[in-house]
Order: sequence, then structure tokens, then C-alpha cells
Amino acid sequence: MDFFDGLTMIGGLSLFLFGMSIMGQALERRAGEKLRTLLGRLTTNRAAGLLTGLGVTAVIQSSSATTVMVVGFVNSGLMSLKQAVNVIMGANVGTTVTAWILSLAGIDSSSILIRLLKPSSFTPVLALIGIILYLFLKDGKKKDTGMILLGFATLMFGMETMSGAVAGLGDIPAFRNLFILFQNPFLGVLAGAVLTAVIQSSSASVGILQALAVTGQVSYGAAIPIIMGQNIGTCATAMISSVGANKNAKRAAMVHLLFNMMGTAVWLTVFSLVKAFFAPGLLDQPISLFGIAGAHTAFNILCTLLMLPLAGFLERLVNRLVPESKQPEIRSELDERLLVAPPIALKRCREVASDMARTAVEALREGLDSLESYSEEKAASIREKEERTDHYEDILGTYLVQLSARQISEADSGEVTKLLKVIGDFERISDHAVNLLESAEEMRNKGLSFTPAAAKELSVLSRAVKEILELSLSAFLEDDLETASLVEPLEQVIDQLKERMRTQHIRRLQQRECTIDAGFIWSDLLTSLERTSDHCSNIAGCVIEISHHDMNLHETLREFRNDSADFRCRFNAYADKYTLE
Repeated sequence: MDFFDGLTMIGGLSLFLFGMSIMGQALERRAGEKLRTLLGRLTTNRAAGLLTGLGVTAVIQSSSATTVMVVGFVNSGLMSLKQAVNVIMGANVGTTVTAWILSLAGIDSSSILIRLLKPSSFTPVLALIGIILYLFLKDGKKKDTGMILLGFATLMFGMETMSGAVAGLGDIPAFRNLFILFQNPFLGVLAGAVLTAVIQSSSASVGILQALAVTGQVSYGAAIPIIMGQNIGTCATAMISSVGANKNAKRAAMVHLLFNMMGTAVWLTVFSLVKAFFAPGLLDQPISLFGIAGAHTAFNILCTLLMLPLAGFLERLVNRLVPESKQPEIRSELDERLLVAPPIALKRCREVASDMARTAVEALREGLDSLESYSEEKAASIREKEERTDHYEDILGTYLVQLSARQISEADSGEVTKLLKVIGDFERISDHAVNLLESAEEMRNKGLSFTPAAAKELSVLSRAVKEILELSLSAFLEDDLETASLVEPLEQVIDQLKERMRTQHIRRLQQRECTIDAGFIWSDLLTSLERTSDHCSNIAGCVIEISHHDMNLHETLREFRNDSADFRCRFNAYADKYTLE
């Protein structure tokens, strides 16, 4: 192996790591709904948690990413430590899928059918299909499928390039001596752990080991301890991600580390005893690519079988190692660790935005109620909800911008756009709730009241606003186009109600039935309620426009009003329902 072979190996390694990265990212985008479904099955049931961890890792091809997500879930309070233990165990088994895919490069046969299974035979076809899908089709999902195929072709090409470059190492005595040195199990474990910690991917480090195996100098006795060490090295990513997290998140990362260390300690001891007392000849034989994949899978399954009955013990152990602090911890609603899987991060954004929506609508309802029955408790509740809604807008806005900078699918991009638009409307609704409360407090402090006619009119408008709030909230929470289409006709009726009530108020002023001070409050109330209905219209319009892939809200609403006989029918029904006569 000369200098130029070294350059070729570096190039092959770079392509291998790049291909694995872009394939994993595209898999995350393409399998977004499956990830949401899998993570929706997280329960305290041990088997469900185990299968969830296995399934998610098999989909995104990275146990490190799954574990980082688990740390983020625990930090956000979405997952208990008990659930995390089971998911982490499953993730360790799920990551072995990659090694089996890479082992296809080791196929060697004169049979044409069998040779077709060799990556060098079919990856050019996959690359051709992938580039066609990626360059010439506009559909986001098809582009992601193309990127998956291109990523796979790239990593397999990098794998074969590495294998070809290092093939000559088998004739170099120093290289042979290196793997003789790794016959010492403890040195093998250390080498595997360090390599994996540096590149932060056990799948990638297994792939590198498989590339070196083509030299014929890597024996079973040297490879197995290295594989064990790779499981310890992959814990580095989760441990780093737990920095700054709460105690339970740190415990989840510690579970990952202890699980792999304890499993390695037990099976390394068994391996060393077998080697010392039985000295099986297999350990001195060169290991194949399939042998590495089989050893990797067998080791992770054995670790899981060993530790699964001890899940409760692991949980208690990490609770002792990371004790509770005396100071209460602040839990983050949106954890940046979840950004490693954009579909999951977006799902969490949707959940937080739903909490924000319910909070804002409840605040407005309480604001309307305070006009009829004011209380200090209600006032405190409204102000607390408004502050909480402001907090939600701040964290959601920042997080969604970070998420939009990631490579996400077209559908997810549309959802991000919708959320960025509607959170401002929900925040303004909570502001109007405080405006209503302040009007109620001013009337109470000044001893003012509305005339019976004005109170009756306000009751009609309040009922209409409560209904439009319910409609817009339901349309947003359920992505319900039918419900969203009911909002705009009612908003038009509320606009007319406001103008008629303003006219009636001027008439009462002229007849001296109403005071100037009460009139100012009356005007503020009408403005707040009419603007609340405008925000409800914006929210429903966003639901409609995103479903039609149209980002022009005003054009969407204009077409809806002008184009629909159904709109006129609903408008008339609401006008009859909310009449001032």
C-alpha cells in the first residue's frame, strides 16, 4: 500500500460517511409518519418500548440519533425514565441492520443471480434511479426516495473504495502485527470504543471494520472485542447531548452507557474464559463481512437478553448515581436534541402549539365571562394564561425557525409555515383577553354599567365570538377543512354586528341613554372582539391554504367568499342566529 492508496482510502472513507449521513437524513424525512406512529406507541409496556427503539433505529439507521431523541424526550417530560430504558435497549439491536446491508459487499460467487445481490452489481442502477428521481421529479417524497438511493449508492461505493485501497495492507507485517495486538481483548475493546467515539456512529465504525476485513488479517478473535468496544464508544453522543439537561435526561444517557458497559463486561469475560480454556480454532480464522454483521447482531441481542430482566435495577442504579437536586428543575417544552429527527421535532411543535391554542382560547373565554361576573381569581387566571401564551410564542418561533433550516419534507415545511403563522394569531387572542379584562376592571372601578339594550347586544356578540373561537380552535387542532370553512362566514357576520352596534351606540349617546365614559369602554370592547374574530379567520385561513398548498392567505379567503354559494348560505344562517332584533 503506497501513498496514493492512502489517499484513495481517505476518499473512500469520506464518501462512506457522507453517504451514510445523507441516506439517514433522507430516511428520516421519508419515514416521518412512520416515526410519529412508532413513537406514539411508547408505553410503560416493556415489549412495546423495546420494539419502538428497535423500529425507530432500523428506520433512521442510527442508534446514537435514537438515544439523543430519547434524552430529549425525557428532558421534555414526554417519556419516563422507565420507558427510556426499554427504548434504549431496542435501539442497540436496531442499529445492527446497517452491518447486514454492508456485508452484501462480501458476496463472491460465479452464479449470475447471486452476483446480482452484490452492491457493485445493483448500486449503479440504484444511483441512476436515484438521480432521476432527485433531479427530474418535483414531488418531495420522490426526491427523498431518490436521495436515499443516492446515499446508499455513495456509501457502498465508498465502502468498496476503502476495501480496494486497504487490500494491500494484508501483505504489510506491521498491519498484521497490529491485529495480532488486538487479540488482547482489552486493547480491542479500547480501540473499538475510541474509534466509535471519534466518528460518533457505531454503524460507521462497523463498516470501517468490514472494509479492513477484506485484507484477510482481521480474525474473529480480534474483531469481536472491537465490536464490543464500538457499543461503548457510541454512548459518547448521548452523554454529550445530556450536558445541560435535567436529571432524568442525564439518567437516560447514563442508562445507555451502563447498559453497554455492563453487557460488554459480562460477555467480554465469557469471551476471555472461552478463549483461555477452550481456545477454539475459529478465533484465529479471518472474519468475513457476514461474520462481522453476525457477531455485531449476536452481541447486541445477547446484551439485551441479559439486561432486559435488569431494567428495574438499571433504573434504580442511575437514580442513585444521578441523585435528585434540592433545587427544582425547569423543564423545557421544546428540546433541541429532538432536532436530530425533524419529523419528531415537528410533532412536538404541534403538541406545544396545541397547548398554546387551548390556553389562548380559554383566556378569551374567561375574558368574556369577566364582563358579566368579575373576580380576582379569574383576573389572575387570564393574566397567567396570557403570559404563558407569550412564552409559547417565543419558544415556538425560535424553535420552528431552527427546524425550518433543517432538511425537511415539503409536507413538513408546509406545517412549519402554518405554525409560524398561527402562533402570532393565538398570542394576539390572549392579548385581547387581557383587554377585555381591563375593560371589566375599569367599569368595576368607576361603577359603570351598560344600558339593558347595550348589554343584550353585547351578549349576542359574545356568543358569536365564543362560537368562532371554538370553530377556529377545532379547525386547527383537527386540521378540519369543513370546520375551517365555517369560520369566514361567521367572521363576516361579526363584522356587521360590530358596525350595527357602533351605530346603535351613537344613537344612545345622542339620546343621552349612555354616558361618555361607558361609551369609550364600549368602543374598546367592540374593537377587541372584532379583532379576535379576524385572528380566528386568519387561523382557519391557514388551515385551508396549507391544505391547498397556497401561501397567499388573503387570496384564499377572497376566493372562498366570492366563489361559493355555500358561503352565502352559511352567512345567512349565522346572520339569522346572531341578530340584534
